[in-house]
Amino acid sequence: MTPVALALACLLPTAQPPQVPRTVPAAATLTVAGAVTTPLTLTPADLAALPRTRIELKDGAKTTVYEGVLVGEILAKAGVPLGAGLHGQDLTRAVLAGAADGYRVTFSVGELDPALSRSEILVADTVDGHPLPETQGPLRLVVPRDSRGARSVRMLQRLDVILVKP
Repeated sequence: MTPVALALACLLPTAQPPQVPRTVPAAATLTVAGAVTTPLTLTPADLAALPRTRIELKDGAKTTVYEGVLVGEILAKAGVPLGAGLHGQDLTRAVLAGAADGYRVTFSVGELDPALSRSEILVADTVDGHPLPETQGPLRLVVPRDSRGARSVRMLQRLDVILVKP
């Protein structure tokens, strides 16, 4: 082999592809804390064991299907009064939803209680039958009745329940 051919052979790609390190996303845990009876750290298995809900969102001809757990179900598991037990001072509770990137939004407990508001605000872990993409998940709030997505918190990590005092 000539010196030029030998030099070119050294520059050609090898039969084995280069090893690219893979990153494993952090587990999708959701912390529920604050003015609750039972603080929670919910794992994917915990969320899978709760009643599941599907929400279809239409944008023109496109339909997107999110699946997960209603926030009301999660709050009930944490001991927040809902349904017939939600009245009086308990209606002054608010929920601060926080994301991994620091984004936060607030909801009243009343609007998160499906029995009171007939809303279906969801902690989603799948979209169209697949795990949420990294830019949205692993968990995301889906607020279907909002006219824009400002409160659909992506990369959701926390639900902090706050008792608002006069």
